[in-house]
Amino acid sequence: MDLIVERVDVWAATIEDRPGGLAKILTGLRDAGADLDFVIARRAPEKPGTGVVFITPLRGDAEIAAASTLGFNVTSSLNSLRIEGDNRPGIAAELAKKLADAGLNLHGLSAAVIGTKFILYIGLDCAEDAAKAAGILKKG
Repeated sequence: MDLIVERVDVWAATIEDRPGGLAKILTGLRDAGADLDFVIARRAPEKPGTGVVFITPLRGDAEIAAASTLGFNVTSSLNSLRIEGDNRPGIAAELAKKLADAGLNLHGLSAAVIGTKFILYIGLDCAEDAAKAAGILKKG
C-alpha cells in the first residue's frame, strides 16, 4: 500500500460564535495568501459565544504573521499526521487497526475521499507517538 505520510503543524484560534465569525478569520488568511488544505471549525460549548477553528498548513512568513494577528497558535497538544492514498472500502479501519495493534491511541481522526484518493488526518498524544505512527504507516 503506497501512502504519503507527513507530519503537519495544526494551528488553532478562537472564533466568535456568530454569523461571520469563521468567515472573518478565513478571509484574513486568504488575504495573506494562505492556501489551506484542511479546516475544522466547531462551537466551544465550554465557552458560550465562542468557537474554535483548526487549520493546516501555513506556508511562509506572511501567512504565519497574518495567522498570529488573527489569534492562531500552533497546537502543541495535536501531534498530527496527514495520510494520503488510494481509497478503497475499509481503509480507515485498516489503518486505525494497525495503529491500535502497535499500542497507539488516537487523539482524533478526520478523513475525506476526493475522487479515488483519501486524505486522513490523525492526532496523537505526543511527538513520539506521531513518529511511531508515521513509521508504521510508511511501511505499509
